[in-house]
Amino acid sequence: MAHTGIFATSDEILVKAGSAYDTAITEARINALCLQIESMINAVCRYNFSDDYAGLNADVKGLLSEAESNFVAIYIISFNFDSYASRTEAEDMINVLRDAGLRALSLLKDKKVQDFMNGA
Repeated sequence: MAHTGIFATSDEILVKAGSAYDTAITEARINALCLQIESMINAVCRYNFSDDYAGLNADVKGLLSEAESNFVAIYIISFNFDSYASRTEAEDMINVLRDAGLRALSLLKDKKVQDFMNGA
């Protein structure tokens, strides 16, 4: 199955999930999670980045990729904590990804940042 996520590639997501992610994570599951996160980003920002993706500035695309790959990686890690060396390791990874995802989301939803990046 081909990757259908718009903002981030499977590779970007799986790198952030780490090498210990559960191999039951399929491309179909990643695609479904990407759609959920893309919808959430669009709703939080009150802007449909998905429909306008091709015309977006590279900086905006980078932030979208950062946000989506972090949030999807969290779901992948949460799918099976037992595949990691310890639950603490998995929780630490989730905390780092959550913080980075929320930071990117905060920037994306700031209208002044959107205007600045689209005008760059």
